[in-house]
Amino acid sequence: MEKHPILIPLLSGGAAGTCTDLFFFPIDTLKTRLQAKGGFFTNGGWTGMYRGVGSAIVGSAPGASLFFLTYDNMNRTLFPIFSSYVSAPGLAHGLTHMTAASLGEIAACTIRVPTEVIKQRVQASKYHSSLAALKSVLSNHTGEGVFRGLYRGYSTTIMREIPFTMIQFPLYEALKRWTAKRTGRNSASATEGAVCGSIAGGVAAACTTPLDVLKTRIMLSEKRVSVRHLVREIVTDEGFQALFKGVGPRTMWISAGGAVFLGVYEAAKNLVTGVVA
Repeated sequence: MEKHPILIPLLSGGAAGTCTDLFFFPIDTLKTRLQAKGGFFTNGGWTGMYRGVGSAIVGSAPGASLFFLTYDNMNRTLFPIFSSYVSAPGLAHGLTHMTAASLGEIAACTIRVPTEVIKQRVQASKYHSSLAALKSVLSNHTGEGVFRGLYRGYSTTIMREIPFTMIQFPLYEALKRWTAKRTGRNSASATEGAVCGSIAGGVAAACTTPLDVLKTRIMLSEKRVSVRHLVREIVTDEGFQALFKGVGPRTMWISAGGAVFLGVYEAAKNLVTGVVA
């Protein structure tokens, strides 16, 4: 790991992000259309399930690479610091992974949010292509621009991603350590990492679905809307259960996606470092 502090997360993270987004894009489209105002059929139904995939491809590799570049380096930097203040190794590991993952998400969202805005507007059938959505956001006609348009929902995305990663990655790392200890090895294999990633991702996805619904609604809106107003509107017009719209596809997508994302990451990392696990 020390020999390739930058190469590992760049290559492994890029491969993991691209594979996951391409494999599970239709499930992501299904989730977006369920969460969008008006419901599934109003926003496209079963047609064009790969609409918006272009923006996902553009943002997947650099976003995932930036996440793991930050996550891996922060893990190495922060663990000695937390260990010096916390006597319990398990707690020190947990605090390290939560902080590193949160910082990784903040960094990755600088790339992820613009591509997510474009992707979701195309998924919800507001535009016929990613390029058309991008041109509309940047045009003088809508008045959105880069920060009010491409970065619409940035704070809400961070509000969703930090709780998500604070659940997913400590659980993922703990499951990997438990698996390695149970099998008498120093580290979990790529296959075991995939299973651990699937479990951790599914738990985190189900818990953070309401935040994902809010993020989707804000990104699909072409006008600025406050989170408080949006929550009140959803609960009043659609009921409290609307905050859990898409929980099934989201949990399935991220559980399966977590297996691919973290499994590919572990496999690519082992390939780069020459580790056989």
